[in-house]
Amino acid sequence: MSLQNNTKIRIDKWLWTVRLFKTRTMATDACNAGKVKINGVSCKPSREIKTNDEIHVRIEQLQRIIKVIGFPKSRISAKLVPDYYIDLTPAEEYERVKRLFTQTEKREYGTGRPTKRDRRQLEYVKNLILDN
Repeated sequence: MSLQNNTKIRIDKWLWTVRLFKTRTMATDACNAGKVKINGVSCKPSREIKTNDEIHVRIEQLQRIIKVIGFPKSRISAKLVPDYYIDLTPAEEYERVKRLFTQTEKREYGTGRPTKRDRRQLEYVKNLILDN
């Protein structure tokens, strides 16, 4: 486990290095949109985090709760991710998202692949359900 010498790092960079977001730009956009909170307070992408901070991140329909325990030097492999944070997300949250996907994406046998229009309508319905 290679940790940085400093004990602080920007939230957008940390979210990217521990693979919560595919790109750093996506992490920055999530911070700007208010989908990332540190210890219950919305934050800007430049906000520095430290060990034991609790981060609430909304990634699509999933609300994750994460506790920071380390700072990688650069983006790490998926196998090393557990060395840098503890996932405090309740199992019920994962079950809720799993149920949501299984309920709204069932299609009749023989209807084929959904068209782009069908897919957009499914995403609209899923987002509508989550916002209520």
